[in-house]
Amino acid sequence: MLVVGNGKLITRNNDLPYIENGAVAIEGTKISEIGTTKEIREKYKDAEYIDAKGKLIMPAFINTHEHIYSAMARGLSIKGYNPKGFLDILDGQWWTIDRKLTLEQTKYSAMDTMISCIRNGVTTIFDHHASFGHIKDSLFTIADVAKELGIRSCLCYEVSDRDGMDKAREAVMENAEFIRYALKDDSDMLAGMMGMHAQFTISDETMELAAANKPEEVGYHIHVAEGIEDLHDCLKKYGKRIVDRLMDCNILGEKTLLGHCIYINPHEMELIKDTNTMVVHNPESNMGNACGCPPTMELVHRGILTGLGTDGYTHDMTESYKVANVLHKHHLCDANAAWGEVPKMLFENNAAIANRYFKAPLGVLKEGAAADVIVVDYIAPTHLDENNINGHILFGMTGRDVVTTIANGKVLMKDREVTVVDVEEAYAKCRESSAKLWKSING
Repeated sequence: MLVVGNGKLITRNNDLPYIENGAVAIEGTKISEIGTTKEIREKYKDAEYIDAKGKLIMPAFINTHEHIYSAMARGLSIKGYNPKGFLDILDGQWWTIDRKLTLEQTKYSAMDTMISCIRNGVTTIFDHHASFGHIKDSLFTIADVAKELGIRSCLCYEVSDRDGMDKAREAVMENAEFIRYALKDDSDMLAGMMGMHAQFTISDETMELAAANKPEEVGYHIHVAEGIEDLHDCLKKYGKRIVDRLMDCNILGEKTLLGHCIYINPHEMELIKDTNTMVVHNPESNMGNACGCPPTMELVHRGILTGLGTDGYTHDMTESYKVANVLHKHHLCDANAAWGEVPKMLFENNAAIANRYFKAPLGVLKEGAAADVIVVDYIAPTHLDENNINGHILFGMTGRDVVTTIANGKVLMKDREVTVVDVEEAYAKCRESSAKLWKSING
């Protein structure tokens, strides 16, 4: 047994949203009870106790679109790289990196990403991986790191024709093998999807190959209309818009996750809604790549299950919350925009997306839910309760305010010390591995 108590308890459970001095009792991988600190401590006297010391106790964060393979880009300058548009960014930076990634570099990219997730209170990720330098076993390598560090992970490999059909077939098979492996895993900590880059790099032949090898229990994870070039390509090659092509290829559905969706129209939104397909918004990435602002507020208003991700740009979900909040206000010239929609995406929809792949309730502190709990070093200077907590998070918190992270009942970080890996040693190996990658890119 483990008890986390003596904190302002934010449950995200409408039946009991807030306890002024609350505690969470954890047995194994699940929450067994919540209540006041006095009640819980008296009932579980022999349990290990983590004292929140008046700080916030909250459900851990979920990131519904990550890119582990981008980890070693930090600080990298690629010779001759001078992008004039989104396609130049893809080919000049990201595809240049992933074409060189070895299995060892994938491992330490995952190590860096997951350590950062732990430090920012993120315990569940949906990752979209690419390493055309070494495809086979790349998802299994990431899964091994996820198991070691205790991060709940839904993984996929980015299928694409951009490096030829042999690589595309290898990518499809990596997905298929990993999905079958994940479906047999009974830990509720691992899942797989059929990953796809974007329709403009995927032929009908590859679409058919992916469909033929995808286990029916899972869906697709694909970038959609991230750049206007994707839309223009689809109209020119197929005479239809992107979501129409995905519909015709039987890709849409309740287990499929569409990243970005910047250049979609109301007709496409209706197809997404009617098929109960999921969408994930990545505000910082869209701004950084100068791709444009998606109609995210409209997606949420239409009832499309829309989550919040980072696209590997950061691992701090509060940072993405802040950026999404101001992006849509600025884009719509409406100071009232995004107040309710973005926290709904982060705290409700991300959990709903994750629970299409994982069984235990996520994103909530209640009996029977997954024991994913964080303690946040935030002492409110004004009144705080369930009615204004989002404002406190938005304007007063960052991911690095997290001091303790628990996932599936396991303490991954306590008092800001990561407990599941030697961070100093891991980062030394990350630096060593990234140096090899940079040398292979720049010579």
